[in-house]
Amino acid sequence: MSHYYHMLMRTTIRLSDLLLKAAKQAALERNISLTKLIEEALQEKLSGPHRPSRKRSFQLVTVGGQGLQPGVDLDDSAALLETMDN
Repeated sequence: MSHYYHMLMRTTIRLSDLLLKAAKQAALERNISLTKLIEEALQEKLSGPHRPSRKRSFQLVTVGGQGLQPGVDLDDSAALLETMDN
């Protein structure tokens, strides 16, 4: 027969006053400890499918012109800084 032991660890977390108050209220309403509420919330969050955050799209604004100045290399940042300083 196998025995599984779960190591319990104490830790400190920082929560905003408002979040802590809401968490304590939720734990009270569910008749569970604050520790149990946080543990369940973490388990739920970590067990769900990972969804990448949605990237905000943007539109690149361009202006008319003649293109790059002669001799400007966009891959040479030092030369770009020198050109911009002149």
